[in-house]
Amino acid sequence: MTQTDIALLLADAADEVEIGIAPVQAVVRGGRRRKARRWAVAAATALVLAGSTGATLAFAGLPGERADRGTPMAPGPASAEERHVYDPQQTELARGTEHRKEWQVWVQVWGAPRDAREADRQLGAMKQMGLRPAVDTAADLVGKTSYFSMRSYGDGPSLVVMFDTHKRIDRLSGTDLQAAAVPLEEVGPTAPERLVVGHVAKTAREVTCRWKDGRSTVAPLEGPAPAAHDGTSLIRPVGGYPGGNWFVCLAPQGTTYQDAEVTK
Repeated sequence: MTQTDIALLLADAADEVEIGIAPVQAVVRGGRRRKARRWAVAAATALVLAGSTGATLAFAGLPGERADRGTPMAPGPASAEERHVYDPQQTELARGTEHRKEWQVWVQVWGAPRDAREADRQLGAMKQMGLRPAVDTAADLVGKTSYFSMRSYGDGPSLVVMFDTHKRIDRLSGTDLQAAAVPLEEVGPTAPERLVVGHVAKTAREVTCRWKDGRSTVAPLEGPAPAAHDGTSLIRPVGGYPGGNWFVCLAPQGTTYQDAEVTK
């Protein structure tokens, strides 16, 4: 078949085809629908972003845009100040007035130094407060947490009731109880030990302190709303102390401490 024959056949085929008006409007409408769908996706993405407070979203981005995938920075190590190495966390347990003199009981928790430099500075800060931790040298404080429970009465010097330094503070459980009794007023060989300070497990809901005259005082667990520190016997949490909660009992005048136990 020659090129002339092929040209004649194509001409005959073209004569049998009906050519209408190009569907311009249909093409435009289709294009608008596709564009509308793309904007709908963009709007939905914007709503997801606006409603996702606090969440991290990762998506590829809209057509023609480049997603910026930032990597969150890891938090750095806490400073000595944030760990309360030089300035302890202090929690008041109770306060009151007797013989027109105010008394107070509180607990200090000192964070663990990470190296010898922090330990030296911590020991210096303790000495300025008149405190002596349960170690021989400053280096013995490295990696250890120290706590001191103290009481004050009037204008007299503060008295350390319980204290210790631990690499790992043991968590009390069940009916475990550690307590000490000291005089509320001036310390002396015949002074009655009326003030009881101790700590119990986090699960303890009640401590009963018994006195030698047969009476007793019940210290319940502090409720959701912090109670007034007005001498009321209560079990309270102490900031920075993971071993348990602390409590205070005060004996009536004229008697002294006998024992204490977790009764709930």
